[in-house]
Order: sequence, then C-alpha cells, then structure tokens
Amino acid sequence: MTHTSEWKVRFHLFEDDDGTTKAHLVLDTGTAELSGRGSAHCHPRDRNVPEIGDELAAGRALNDLAGQLLRAAERDIEGVGATRPDRRETAAWSL
Repeated sequence: MTHTSEWKVRFHLFEDDDGTTKAHLVLDTGTAELSGRGSAHCHPRDRNVPEIGDELAAGRALNDLAGQLLRAAERDIEGVGATRPDRRETAAWSL
C-alpha cells in the first residue's frame, strides 16, 4: 500500500523587548491544523546570541507539536479498535 502526502509547516520566530524569544509552529496536514509553541529567555548575565534563543524556542515548539501528534495518533489507533500493546507484545503499530 503506497501512500504519499504533503504537510505544510509555517514557523514564526520573534523576540520581545525583554529578551524572550517565542516560536509558533503551525502544521497543516490538509485535514487538520495543529500548532506548537515554545519560548526561550536569555539570562541577563549571559551574552545575547539570538540564534541560540531561536534554536531553543524552535526546538521547544517542535517538541510541543511532537507530543500533540503522538497523542492524536494514540487516539486514532484506539478509534480503529486497536489497543495499546503491552510492552512485552509486538504490534503492528508501535509508539
């Protein structure tokens, strides 16, 4: 069974006046839209390197989105009548 799909991602990064970098990630699957958020704050004693704030905020937004996708997959698996496998069992869908 061959399946191909294209998901679109919009990533927005911005820094507030207080040195907080925020990331907002929007994933459009064509049938659903999910968004992840993340932030990073530079400690006042640290050197301000905007790229590091971008990386941390983006990584945290991706992590937020990843958790949402995994939870959605678990709901969908249960929705088709499958049960979560016991750790000792092998299943067609593994999380």
